[in-house]
Amino acid sequence: MTRLIDISPPVHPGLAVWPGDVAYKRDITCAIADGANLDLSSITTTVHVGAHTDAPSHYAAQAPGIDARPLDTYYGLCQVVAVPGTRGRRIVPGDVTVPITAPRVLFHTGSFPDPDAWNEDFAALSPELVAWLHDQGVVLVGLDTPSVDLMHDKLLRSHTAIAERDMAILEGVVLSGVEPGIYTLIALPLRLVGADASPVRAALAPWP
Repeated sequence: MTRLIDISPPVHPGLAVWPGDVAYKRDITCAIADGANLDLSSITTTVHVGAHTDAPSHYAAQAPGIDARPLDTYYGLCQVVAVPGTRGRRIVPGDVTVPITAPRVLFHTGSFPDPDAWNEDFAALSPELVAWLHDQGVVLVGLDTPSVDLMHDKLLRSHTAIAERDMAILEGVVLSGVEPGIYTLIALPLRLVGADASPVRAALAPWP
């Protein structure tokens, strides 16, 4: 049996979300412990909770929602690349010291170490890096931080660069303990009609 590596943070009320966004909350409708015949609950949360993939509509006007994205973008050959020393700044092509050999790339920055504790100085992508990756055939780019842009970047320069190239985004994954190298990525978004993002249960499988 193939052992999957879970790269999603646990989703619970203490999970950090972008300041001002809607935190995760689970409400109990009925519970076996209270004498009901079953457990039943509902959740309230931002769609950008935990490991999630952005839809183009999140950062581009009149762009498609997450339900319109092709699923095969979020499944397949993936490369995990370590880029230490990038906390508080954008990753540039010069930070990448290995050849890119997969169409999906996840950057391990280590700059957002605790998913339950927000820090503003996480690493992000540079538009130059996005262009460089696209030129090498990359269709999805992600990282272990809440955003491909820096915390206080209102222009969303890397989101825009990704939109211009119709690439996919995967944010908020947990890559601590994951060795750099080649894997199979599974990170399928929910079919949320018109939504600007979707949480995913992101996992890596050993390759081949």
